Order: sequence, then C-alpha cells, then structure tokens
Amino acid sequence: MSENTAVRGPLEALLFVSDEPVSAARLARLLEATPGEVESALAELAQEYRDAERGFQLREVAGGWRLYTHPAHHDLIEQYVLSWDTRRLSQAALEALSVVAYHQPVTRAGVNAVRGVNSEGVIASLMEKGLVREAGRDKNQGNAILYSTTRTFLEKFGLKDISDLPPLAAFAPDDDTERAIRERLSSTEMSAFEVDDSADDDEIAEVD
Repeated sequence: MSENTAVRGPLEALLFVSDEPVSAARLARLLEATPGEVESALAELAQEYRDAERGFQLREVAGGWRLYTHPAHHDLIEQYVLSWDTRRLSQAALEALSVVAYHQPVTRAGVNAVRGVNSEGVIASLMEKGLVREAGRDKNQGNAILYSTTRTFLEKFGLKDISDLPPLAAFAPDDDTERAIRERLSSTEMSAFEVDDSADDDEIAEVD
C-alpha cells in the first residue's frame, strides 16, 4: 500500500471542488502534509486514472493540478453541455490567439501581418475572455503594445507551460506555408521591448 494513502482521499475531494489549478504547495498546506508527499500522491492518482481509463484525468497545468474530463469523451460531453457558454472562439479569434501564443510577445501589427487583416477587434475579444494580456511596449515600434497569453490560456488549453504547445509544423498544411508564416513573423519580430510584470493574470477576468 502506498505511504501516500492518507492524503489521497482528501486530495481528490479538494480537486473535485476546485474550478482552477491548485498548486501542490497550497494543497500541502491545506492537508498539513509535506510538498513531497502531496506531489507523490498527485502523480500516483494521475497514473491510476490513466491505467484504469477513467472518464476523467488529473493533469498538471498552469502551475497547478486540476481534474479534466477525458478527451475521448469530449464529443459526448459537447452534446450534453455548451462548451464555453455563448462565447466560443470564432475562427478569427483562434487565428489571432495562435499567432500570439507562438510568437509572444507580439504587437497587433505582428498579428495583422500573419493574418492579413486587421486584428484589433479579435485581440480585444481575447483580452476580454482573459486569454491574452498586455505584456509591455516595443520601443522600436513607437511604443506599440505587446501581447502575450495568460495563465487562463494555459488552463483552458490544458498546457503546463508554453513549451507544451505542439510544433508549428503540425498545423501548416505544407512546408511552403510554414515557411511563409515564419517569414511573416520574422518581418515584424520585436528586437527590443519592455515587459510589464505588473499585469497580474489573476486580475484578468477568466472565461467561465
């Protein structure tokens, strides 16, 4: 029997009622356990759910741990509930969000260069949903605002950090398209910018 048995039940209860990722350190404080015990128990639970092919998964995302429904059942779940209520992302929003995610921090001009259309409206919408935030100013581009993704973005897309993004090549239909995208990005690359660390992701309204 695992030496972490005593904390497994309480961990499951806390994770079940959490609507955002919870760090192992915070869970350890709540359970009056050591971070090592909690980390080990979380890893055991995640593996147990995978091995048993449960309808949910325990995943480490955005600096914490959270329960998610299993991807294999997403089509069924979508038939039962509305995903992201009435604010589902449009194709334009997905395109702009992808540019920001893969080339952050990036200005609106950089997003426009890749998409070929004005992106002011969709960027504003992404900020309203808490997926994108202002990350500073580019001194070489007339102090244009730089945009980056938020912790909410990581949470909603199930990513531990930005390095978990799939390679850009996975989305380009062919080598020429991938090359064209990279060239457009490079043409607007920011060589000098000031990142504003005062913008706290927690202050941005999340998508319910």
